[in-house]
Amino acid sequence: MRAPIGNFDNARPAPDCLDELTGPVAAAVRAWRGTVPADEMIYVDTDPAKADTAAFVEHYGQDLMTASANCVVVAAKRGGETTLAACLVPAAARADVNGTVRRLLGARKVSFASMDTAVELSGMEYGGITPIGLPADWPVLVDSTVADMPWVLIGSGRRRGKLIVPGKLFTELPGAELVEGLAS
Repeated sequence: MRAPIGNFDNARPAPDCLDELTGPVAAAVRAWRGTVPADEMIYVDTDPAKADTAAFVEHYGQDLMTASANCVVVAAKRGGETTLAACLVPAAARADVNGTVRRLLGARKVSFASMDTAVELSGMEYGGITPIGLPADWPVLVDSTVADMPWVLIGSGRRRGKLIVPGKLFTELPGAELVEGLAS
């Protein structure tokens, strides 16, 4: 199968390679009932040493920068309570954590979650965290430009491999909220 974007040697529908995904991502793909068919979630095998965005696009093609999104986990604090949330923004941008994210989550302070917390509570590898399969009670803030992309390259839950999915899929994830101006 040919991937809808990029030039990858090994592309397959994600439901056909659940063993390549972390438990939470595989469970989410298996249970998917959105308007985007699950077989439109495409898994591509990639080098785990090149999982970070800059190294990835240098190796697999600069054109992927405009078709990629990063998922970051944040910790929002207010009154002694901490809420974890995910922010999905274009790879070339940053989430407006201190402005938009803080206001949306009603927090006094928002920071990036520690690596240990993000990995432990998501069940995914650092550098591969994806919004597909995150805990259902986490808000998933999606920059509207990502949802408008025809195809989006994101993490697969592991450093090895990526998922390529239609942007509109992100609006159907549990806890998803489409946000104008999430990215800065």
